[in-house]
Amino acid sequence: MKHFIIHQIAQLENYAKVTVRFAIAVIFIWIGSLKFFAYEADGIVPFVANSPFMSFFYNAPKDYKTYQNKEGEFIAQNHEWNLQNNTYGFSKGLGIFLIGAGILVALHRVAPLWSMIGSILIFFTTLGTLSFLITTPECWVPNLGDSDYGFPFLSGRGRLVIKDIALLGCSLITMSESAKLYLRNNNIKKMQL
Repeated sequence: MKHFIIHQIAQLENYAKVTVRFAIAVIFIWIGSLKFFAYEADGIVPFVANSPFMSFFYNAPKDYKTYQNKEGEFIAQNHEWNLQNNTYGFSKGLGIFLIGAGILVALHRVAPLWSMIGSILIFFTTLGTLSFLITTPECWVPNLGDSDYGFPFLSGRGRLVIKDIALLGCSLITMSESAKLYLRNNNIKKMQL
């Protein structure tokens, strides 16, 4: 019985790859779609404002702490600042990029080369997201009197970011799988000529 169960588990690799690809597509399309809403754009401000790779997209990244909205909160003055700061414009552009990458990954069977490119984009996107652990102070529990603060104590934002390690690995799986399918399809075409 034990060997039967282990044998069945060993056969899950193809299902796992399909699940990983589906998960990447859903995550990136869904989160990309949310970038068109103010609460999500407000939520990424600390990450973007502190990033040496992205802060230039904002007009006044250093002022973000004064105008932060909590999730679900609407303060007209803060909203106006975010409009002037290009918070919402950047977020919408990022949303289009994330949705596009998610769609490309989903096109594995139809367009494996494009799907591989989508996986490469997701790989670098997750590296960028993981860089927030270094650049964004809000990723770590602040010193507000408790003895547990700073490294290694991840805040809610930090716990959100660290999960991208899994997406990094998943993107390598989908990237490799799409590259193999592309090469296999090209070899078949060459043999038919």
